[in-house]
Amino acid sequence: MQFNVAIIGAGLIGRKRAAAISKTGIGSLRAVVDINKDAAKKLATEFGGEAESDWRKVVTRKDINIVIVSTINSVLAPISIAALESGKHVLCEKPFGRNIKEAENILKAASKKNLVIKTGFNHRFHPAVWKAKQIVDEGIIGRLLIIRSRYGHGGRPGMEKEWRTSKELCGGGELLDQGVHVIDLIRWFGGEITEVYGKVETKFWDIEVEDNAFAILKTDKDVTASFHVSWTNWKNIFSFEIFGENGYLTINGLGGNYGPETLEIGKRQKEGGRPNIEVIDFPSDDISWEREWLEFVSAIKENRQPIGNGLDGLKANKVVEAIYKSSKLNRVIVIK
Repeated sequence: MQFNVAIIGAGLIGRKRAAAISKTGIGSLRAVVDINKDAAKKLATEFGGEAESDWRKVVTRKDINIVIVSTINSVLAPISIAALESGKHVLCEKPFGRNIKEAENILKAASKKNLVIKTGFNHRFHPAVWKAKQIVDEGIIGRLLIIRSRYGHGGRPGMEKEWRTSKELCGGGELLDQGVHVIDLIRWFGGEITEVYGKVETKFWDIEVEDNAFAILKTDKDVTASFHVSWTNWKNIFSFEIFGENGYLTINGLGGNYGPETLEIGKRQKEGGRPNIEVIDFPSDDISWEREWLEFVSAIKENRQPIGNGLDGLKANKVVEAIYKSSKLNRVIVIK
């Protein structure tokens, strides 16, 4: 089966998607679209395909069967829906639309055409995260009790003028930006999130969306989770901890400026004292993008929905909106 791809959005994430196609050797990049045609030309020159500025012309092309949507949040839904209605399989970057309604509309379009729809949840495919999931699924640390995570960075000069700090263009702030990755991982490891208590605050940046979000969550597997995502960390950080009856797992780093990716495995000693600890290093470059791409095309070949699919994107958005509601009302919100 030939995979002929169009990438809509030639920014940082579009480049990562193009590089993943090139590195795996699976798929042919036929078109790169960006409202800044020079950006589209630059990416197309490096990775192949025609450069365009109008996505509407590209999503209807008969020679294309996959569309990757890596744009600003405000057009994720309309572009994804148009591509699905034109019979294309779609990888829509996170968040899966700006809100629940947009996510539901994307899913409806995919279901109507019986197409594969994926949310860009590449964090599932980081080697340390993937290995941790295998350990949990094998029951090595026993029944899960607690999940705790921190994720964030310190922003950058001029961040106040970026599209991601606009309520209209982004739909939310740091909770919707990096928080959805944490929410997705909590769901993946700990089960469906059933209730939340959260706070979103704008602590430092002069912007109309939150630069910090805090939440405590409960899942249907009786796991209690907490997280803090932030644009005021000043130092890039990713930490994801999982505590079970028989031990714990700690994932630190994502490679690059988030620091080396490691997985610490701690086995609880029944007699007490220091646990048996093993640390696994994952020194390679960030390969999550290639691994996610391979999962996506495998799902298309096998006519199934992929790991980290559209429904996962919708459910993450439901948790995001529940946290916003909880913060506004200052009470626990039950998710149905």
